[in-house]
Amino acid sequence: MKAYVRNCGLVLAGAVSATIMWQAFTNATAASKADTYKQLNLFGDVFDRVRADYVEDPDEAKMIEAAINGMLNSLDPHSSFMNAKSFQEMSVQTRGEFGGLGIEVTMENGVVKVVSPIDDTPASRAGIMANDLIVKLDGADIQGLTLNEAVEKMRGAVNTPIVLTISRQGRDPFEVKLVRDRIRVQSVKSNVESNDIGYIRISSFTEQTQEGLDAAIAKLKKDAGDKLKGYVIDLRNNPGGLLDQAISVSDTFLDRGEVVSTRGRHAEETQRYNAQKGDASDTKPVIVLINGGSASASEIVAGALQDHKRATVIGTRSFGKGSVQTIIPLGTQGALRLTTARYYTPAGRSIQAKGIDADIIIEQELPPELKGKNVSTEGEAGLRGHLTNEGGGDEGGGSSAYVPEDRTKDLQLKAAIDMLHGVKVVTNVKPPEPAKKSETTEGSGTTAN
Repeated sequence: MKAYVRNCGLVLAGAVSATIMWQAFTNATAASKADTYKQLNLFGDVFDRVRADYVEDPDEAKMIEAAINGMLNSLDPHSSFMNAKSFQEMSVQTRGEFGGLGIEVTMENGVVKVVSPIDDTPASRAGIMANDLIVKLDGADIQGLTLNEAVEKMRGAVNTPIVLTISRQGRDPFEVKLVRDRIRVQSVKSNVESNDIGYIRISSFTEQTQEGLDAAIAKLKKDAGDKLKGYVIDLRNNPGGLLDQAISVSDTFLDRGEVVSTRGRHAEETQRYNAQKGDASDTKPVIVLINGGSASASEIVAGALQDHKRATVIGTRSFGKGSVQTIIPLGTQGALRLTTARYYTPAGRSIQAKGIDADIIIEQELPPELKGKNVSTEGEAGLRGHLTNEGGGDEGGGSSAYVPEDRTKDLQLKAAIDMLHGVKVVTNVKPPEPAKKSETTEGSGTTAN
């Protein structure tokens, strides 16, 4: 009987302890909610005061949109609010056709930063480069505009001009006059190199990318016939695009296995995407080219093929945008672009702020006019407010995004072709020079001998 009472006492004590803990948790949650409501009330108070006392009659809708964008911009560089017009334009762009200049951009320190120009567009033909900063549009400062507002100003009716003021490291700001065009993004282009290598350039991941890839592979097989030794998949300066297209492109060269996984805040939100049986390339060797302008969906493809040892990756470290943005429609008001997860390669590597490292690092030789100037992107790790890499460790810096227009001077492409021809390729990056005998190693307290 005593034992029974003692056991009952233990159970009762546990119940009381759990009740106390639950009450503490509930009180903390209630306090947190109360603080949140106080802050929301503060926002309402400020809004009312501005509306009542500002020197001019303010645009209330514009104020609210700016407040929403401010909230989202405080999260990370890729979360944003799109009004109805911006949302419609984004939907058009993912279909692979839109009006504008042909540049992928982000916002950094209050100005627009070029991620990469799109092939065969007014921007690429005018020499706009990755890492350029657009500081003025038609002479008006960009400072103070949101990214969506700046993009909206750069778009417009076909055949209308716009002047961009560009800040590029190593030279004074300069103006570039562009004429808007109908941007039809042919995201996949191909040709036979050296009579036996299938070269496939994927410039972005739109709704037409997989269809274009299928057509490219079929044409290369027809044109090269039995001589076809392998494929070069060029993802350099490809800023990304649709996740499903990146998965599909990866699947084209994989026969089985995981392509990518996405992991959100909660474990139950993890999603894994697997390849279907069948390799459209007939298991021929594949080389993937990347550089500092290869981001997001490009990194998914490069990482999947690298982890499965299906391809050798040549070039320089990729951009490092390893986060997932979900588009959440908000009725007639527009849509919310919200970062909801991180990408992970099949081996469990997080791409975020680290990127994909090339298996063989090949740096491009710069022409005389670019020598001594910065042609590298800072990468995701260089963006203010970027998400950290959950795996920890050093974040990846930027790398060169320069690709010569003259293919005979394209060292990365040459290395890929040489490798498919059986020629041994090694990195062309010079190792650091050894310290001279009388030099002291900084901070080590020793002298090199």
